[in-house]
This record gives sequence, C-alpha cells and structure tokens, in this order.
Amino acid sequence: MTGADAEHTTATDLTDLLRDVLDGRWSATRDAVRAHIAADDVVPRSDLSIPEYRARMLEQMTAMVPLGFPADGFAASHGGTGDVGAAVTAIETLGYGDLSLMVKAGVQWGLFGGAIENLGTARHHERYVRGTIDLDVLGCFAMTETGHGSNVQALETTATYLPETGEFEITSPTASARKDYIGGAAQHARYAAVFAQLITAGPGEEQQGRGVHCFVVRIRDDDGNDLPGVTTSDCGRKGGLPGVDNGRIVFDHVRIPRDDLLNRYGDVAADGTYSSPIESVNRRFFTMLGTLIRGRVTVGAAAGAAGRLGLATAVKYALVRRQFSAPDSDDELVLLDYRTHQRRLLPLVARAYAFAVAQNEVVAELHELQSGDPSEADPDAVRKLEVKAAAIKAGHTALASQAVSQAREACGGAGYLDENRLSLLRGDIDVFTTFEGDNLILRQLVAKNLLTAYAADMSDLDAVGWIRFVASTVRDIALEKTAARQVVQTLLDDSDEDPEDSDLTHPGTQLRLLRNREDHLLRTAAARMQRASADDADAQEVFTETQDHLIKVGDAHIERIVLEIFVDVIGSVEDRAARTVLKRVRDLFVYSLLEEDLGWFLMHRHVSVERAKAIRRGVNDLCGTLRPHADALVDAFGVPDVALDVPMIRHG
Repeated sequence: MTGADAEHTTATDLTDLLRDVLDGRWSATRDAVRAHIAADDVVPRSDLSIPEYRARMLEQMTAMVPLGFPADGFAASHGGTGDVGAAVTAIETLGYGDLSLMVKAGVQWGLFGGAIENLGTARHHERYVRGTIDLDVLGCFAMTETGHGSNVQALETTATYLPETGEFEITSPTASARKDYIGGAAQHARYAAVFAQLITAGPGEEQQGRGVHCFVVRIRDDDGNDLPGVTTSDCGRKGGLPGVDNGRIVFDHVRIPRDDLLNRYGDVAADGTYSSPIESVNRRFFTMLGTLIRGRVTVGAAAGAAGRLGLATAVKYALVRRQFSAPDSDDELVLLDYRTHQRRLLPLVARAYAFAVAQNEVVAELHELQSGDPSEADPDAVRKLEVKAAAIKAGHTALASQAVSQAREACGGAGYLDENRLSLLRGDIDVFTTFEGDNLILRQLVAKNLLTAYAADMSDLDAVGWIRFVASTVRDIALEKTAARQVVQTLLDDSDEDPEDSDLTHPGTQLRLLRNREDHLLRTAAARMQRASADDADAQEVFTETQDHLIKVGDAHIERIVLEIFVDVIGSVEDRAARTVLKRVRDLFVYSLLEEDLGWFLMHRHVSVERAKAIRRGVNDLCGTLRPHADALVDAFGVPDVALDVPMIRHG
C-alpha cells in the first residue's frame, strides 16, 4: 500500500474491507454464528471430563436450534429453509469456536440429515427431517467400517430383504464389518444412517447383491439402551475432539421395515423386485455418494476456519511478545519484527486468504447445485464440483493442519499450554486430513479425474480397467482449464508466453507458471501410464509405480485452481487500498508456493537459477511489505474476541 493510500484508509477500514472479501455471500450467517460463539462461550475446554464435555456439546447444539442454522440445510418443502450455503457457512464458522461442536453439528445436520434429505424420498422426509432439525431424532452416519474406510464400495455390512416379512435384516457378518469411528454412536445417537450391501431377489430370481445402499436403523431406545441385535461401544479417548462421542456398532440380524431403505436411487418392492433409475451399479453408487458432497465441503471449510484461528492467535502473540534488544536500543523487539518469524507465519496467512476465497466459491457452487431439483442437475456440473470439492478439501485441511502446528511452535512454550488453546486446537484439527476423504486418496482422485475427464464409459471400469483406459488414450489427454474466467484469460493474454521474460508479480505470469507445471505433470503421468497398454504389462504395478506422480498432479491442480479463483476475486475488489494489499497477499501466496517446489521448477527448467534466487528474495521482501498490515490481515478473519482471549495474548 502506498503512503497516499494509507492516509485515506485506516487499519480498521482495511480490516472491514478485507473481511467483506473473506466473508463473501453469507456474511450475515457468519456474523450470527460469531455472536453465538461469543454469547455461549463456544471455545475448547481442558477442564472438563469426557462425560461433561459430551453433555456440554449436546447442550450447545440444542442452543443452536432456535437460531435457525440447522434448518437451512433442508428444503422448505421438508420443513427447512432451503439455504444450503448458509447451512455450510454456519458449521464452517463454528471452526472459530470449538471443533467438537462443529463435528457434532456436522454429523447430526450435515451427514445424518444429509443422508435423509438427499437419499430419501417423501416418506423419509415426513418422518425424520423435522425431528432431525429439532434434535428429537438424534442420528449418526454409519459408513466407515473397521476393515473399509476409503473403499466404500467394498463395505461388508449386509442388508438382506426378507419378502415373507417385508423387512430388511441388517448384519455385520465379519469382525471387520463393525461400523467404526462413528460420531454420535458411543452415546447420543438413537438412529443411524447405515450403509450396507443390499441383497434381494425378485420372484423366480436368485438372491444377488445390488451394491451399497443406505438404511435408517434405530439403534437405541429413548433411554439410551441398545436395541436387540445392536451392540454399541465407545472408541474411547482420541487425539482430540473430546466432545464427540465416537463409537462402534455391530449388527446381529437386526430387522427393519422395508420403508426404511432410503430409496431415491434404488428401491425394493414388497415381493423383493429391485428397481433403480440408474442401471449401472457403479454409476448408481457414485451418484449416491455425490449427493453427500456437502459433508466434504463442510469439513474443508471448517478446517480452514480453525487454521485461521490458529494463525490469528500466533500473529497476535507475535505482536505483543518481545525478545532480545535491537542494536543500540534497550527495547526488545516483538517477535513479528524478526524476518524468520515473518517467514514462518505470513506465507501461511497468505495461503489462508487464497483458500478461504476458493472455499467460498465451492460453497456457492454447492448451494446452486443443491437448491434445485436433483433430477435436473447437469451431470458435467456435478462432476466438476465433486472434483473441485475433493481438491479444496484436501488442500484446505492440509493447510489448516500445517498452520495450527506452525502457530503452536511459533508461540514456544506458551503455545504448548492448554490455557492458550493451540495445543487443544492442534489435537482437534489433526483428524480433518483423513476424515470425509483421506487427503492422499482425494489427491489421487483429482489426478485420475484430470486424466480421464470422467469419460462416460469410465463409470463401469475397475482400477485396472481405468489404468488401461488412460494408457490407450494418452494422446488425447488435455488439461481442462477452469472455464469462463474472463479476467484470468485477459491476464494470461497480457503476460509473456515465456514466464522467464515476464515480471513475476504479474498475475498472468503467476498463472502461467502454475498452469505449465500442471500441464507438464499431467502429460508425463499419462506417458508413464502408457506402459500399461503393453501386452505383457502388469497394469496394477504400473499404477502403483505412478502413484507418487499422481499425487503431484493433484497438488499442482489444487494450487492452480486456488490461484485462479483468488485472482478472479481480487479483480472484483473495488477499493484501491484493499485491492493493493490483496495483490501483495497473492504475490506472497505464489512466491511461497514456488519456493516450496523450487527443486521441481529448476529441474524441469521452468525457472532459471537467477529467477530462483529472485523468488527467495521475493518472499523476504513481501514478508517485509505485509508486516505493517499483519494485525489487519488476521483481524479480517473475523475470529470472535472470546476465541482469542487467552493468557499469552492478554499478558504478552
């Protein structure tokens, strides 16, 4: 920011302008949840027993019901308000408070409620939605099993239809079929959305598997006792999230009515005849899972909020904590005046900005997609959103984990004390990188979809078939760029074709560097996999040997789309001072990404040695440029004061 800009823009004004950018479309919802966090003191606690913490979370969930947030995620015709974006934003903002509450709320209204809403039909909506919103129906989401987490298609729990009684029989046939790590299953849930292999036969047919379907199963009575055939147990103490009652469920020939199959995408008639509007088993499975994408979006968003909380805490501490005197002075310097401390925190602040605006775009796209009739949804739009949601979830949760860990270390011994909450936050955020999609798997998913562009004839291929498909079509592989961003295309056109000859702070140059890296990685990954087309090739072995390359493709794609969204958003900011600061934040985001992967860029001659040196110098220079705005940058996150009210900041 220039001196002239600073004269007309106070730190408070700048904070408000930046917050408007970060808060986005559902800013009113964010403010309402911030007020709730402050009013109900929704912060992590270290002075409660596990039973006390769990009871507190249920009380705080109950306090949220009259505020209207829980109803936002359900259609108006089902008893809600139909504001999907507000529902996701509300749970995201709880990441500024206590992640235990965020997870409990997400399981109840997002996962369990989402299964009822998106996989059920009118009979389920009438029976369960209102109670789910009001907490009269407490539920859990029973997908993961001891033996199967990411590979949902191979779940072992069975649901066998018995035409003589008109019931399904839910069974855990093996020890590894036990439902595991299920939030709410240890204590509070009375119902479960159970994912199981449907087995049925129509008249004159042999029994056969119809793939994974979802069923509503009552698991406890009103007093909290397991129902006959249901055995629940407690997962016990975890590395974090003490207020979430994760548990295990085993089913022993539990009977449920035929009507409790969530039957939007697959139904069973009274005589056992199976029907589905989607003929392909694989396509049906992925369609069902695709409707539950809201959970993945919410996890990424809430993790981002928690990461911003950690960074705000560390930056605030670094602005009051003094250590060592400056030359020729008796005054000790604050931590953030040291370049090493700036380098530790400010690039992460820049990444937090970039991912926050990218997350906002994903939430907006989800809102538009799920606010309409699902039968009219554009399959291509659904596919693109699923890939983008996987990408942003993986990138955002990884960033949050890194940010909280670095924030804890940046605060030294003070950061290790539970009273300052960073140690609690680090334990709570840790699992976000592996639930609602393990990040490693999601990064591979992103790469695989880039390679195949979700070709229509891919839906029924197994893993080896997918590998051979890629191998046989390697010449046709082309990177699908983010569409319809006129500002991005204009900037690309305005930059030099050779990034080496362009100013590195030019957004077109930055975009080109990240696009070129993704193009290179994508094409070389495809070329490596082409070996699978040889007659004597072991396709699975080729895939295994290429996995590290696919992960790199996924990472490059994540960073490229985040930059494109960030550039687009900055281009729409009207205030000159805010736009200038955001440009410097964008520069630091890009420079730090380039520096982190400098070995690759040098090895593949995408930058010269001289430019590599300039990148390292640039990170230092940009940290110095943004240092005066550090307080405003983290204030713009909008973290409630109660969440930052910790002894180390109060006392310096």
